[in-house]
Amino acid sequence: MTRIAVLGGGRIGEALLGGLLAAGRDAGDLVVAERYPARAQELTASLGVTAAPVDEAVRGAGTVVVAVKPQDVVTLLGEVAGALEPGALVVSLCAGLPTSLFEGALPDGTPVVRVMPNTPMLLGVAMCAISPGAHATPAHLDETEALLSTVGAVLRLDEAKQDAATALSGSGPAYFFLVAEAMIEAGVGLGLTRPDATELTVQTALGAARMLRETGEHPAVLRENVTSPAGTTAAALRELERHGLRAALADAVTAAHDRSVALGRG
Repeated sequence: MTRIAVLGGGRIGEALLGGLLAAGRDAGDLVVAERYPARAQELTASLGVTAAPVDEAVRGAGTVVVAVKPQDVVTLLGEVAGALEPGALVVSLCAGLPTSLFEGALPDGTPVVRVMPNTPMLLGVAMCAISPGAHATPAHLDETEALLSTVGAVLRLDEAKQDAATALSGSGPAYFFLVAEAMIEAGVGLGLTRPDATELTVQTALGAARMLRETGEHPAVLRENVTSPAGTTAAALRELERHGLRAALADAVTAAHDRSVALGRG
């Protein structure tokens, strides 16, 4: 069964469908279930995929991707359970929800893979952490990785580490956006126009990220390479340390982790 059903036509569901199409997947093999008719029509028009009710979308699908809000999952699984094909793989993109929740609501033995994506999926540069449930095999992980590699990078983790991945990469883009926002505002405060401050900040962030990725150097080494003795960068870093930037980020990631754990417990 090559058919893939994506349940949820929000931004993440749309991004995944777009990535699959860009990777060469036939639109005829893709179906989306979206509860808002206008949105379903929009996806059909823009992507050429079929839209169908949940039970029709799931029936005949070899892979079912759940991309709805966590609070909608229990009700949705009630619709999925009766239509799911034997042996079909269920891939959850729902933050904080354990595979055991899905396994308990679906037919016995259903393979489930839990995924923590992030919003850069919209541009095809997501970070997706994937974890197998009790019945998912290495082949199911391979299938999930192939699916998600169309929209970014994939990392395999034990499910016990998913809350940490949620805190670091799932919520992580917001941390960088907040830093960028603060830098832009500081630039405006120093007399730059907002467009100039934005261009300087965004390109600097892009360049720094590429250096981290492509040099393979530890961040501390790259930071030291920028920091001349008694220079401007040293002065700036001294202020960041004085205001407890490291501790604040550590506390933020820990808070996100704890909230993810709480969500998983219901």
